[in-house]
Amino acid sequence: MSKYINPYTDFGFKKLFGTEANKDLLIDFLNELVDKKHKITDLTFKNNENLSELSEDRKAIFDIYCETVSGEKIIIEMQKAKINFFKDRAVFYTTFPIREQAEKGEWNFKLKPVYCIAILDFEFDKDLKNKDYKNIVTLKNQYCEEFYDKLKYIFIEMPRFNKNENELDTHFEKWLYFLKNLIEFENVPGILKEPVFEKGFKVAEIAALNKEQHEAYEKSLLQYWDIKSAVDTAFDDGKIEGKIETASNMISEGFDFETINRLTKLPIEEIKKLQKN
Repeated sequence: MSKYINPYTDFGFKKLFGTEANKDLLIDFLNELVDKKHKITDLTFKNNENLSELSEDRKAIFDIYCETVSGEKIIIEMQKAKINFFKDRAVFYTTFPIREQAEKGEWNFKLKPVYCIAILDFEFDKDLKNKDYKNIVTLKNQYCEEFYDKLKYIFIEMPRFNKNENELDTHFEKWLYFLKNLIEFENVPGILKEPVFEKGFKVAEIAALNKEQHEAYEKSLLQYWDIKSAVDTAFDDGKIEGKIETASNMISEGFDFETINRLTKLPIEEIKKLQKN
């Protein structure tokens, strides 16, 4: 097993960024992404489960949801696999921190800024001409002039970040290098010997987890590898039934046809038939 936790797991991501004891790590990371005028000095973690007023079934569960001392609302998601309508989901998520700002009684509709930050373990949109690892989406008019500056989506595509230690130019790139390679590190590399990263390594040490945390991490790690393991087993056994079962499970979890096809090698037409059934 690796010396450090996998930050792509639910447990690992929240251990690093989702606790009161480690919120300084989150603040440091977020300050590399938010506008300078929204620089964060402190933040408060908020309830990460939000129920829609339309239906109890229509709920949003964020990995991390927080509010800065100056009122900015920030959603942070670690998305492990591509799913159908991901853009729609991101937009849907931001409706919750917007609507919760509605005050009772008289209200002038003035809103605090909302950020939706998604760290993606897949390529967001392969058709985009821009191949940068970071995509920042804002509301603009037909002349590409900013229409509204209080709603921003930031998508970080980790597969597109491939810099080595000697190629890192910014503090943010050090963060991405840390996250992408954490499970491979045996020791703290020289480029990351800064207080914030040294704390990150200390927090991420598997040996420092207590029994309950270790069990929770192992469960989270198993969930992370569940699809890959299921697919590999199906391929090793050579059973079409295994591939079909895996594809059906992935359909129910919301994965898109392209991802299911890539992992199971089942024809897309066959996958579509499974969805109809």
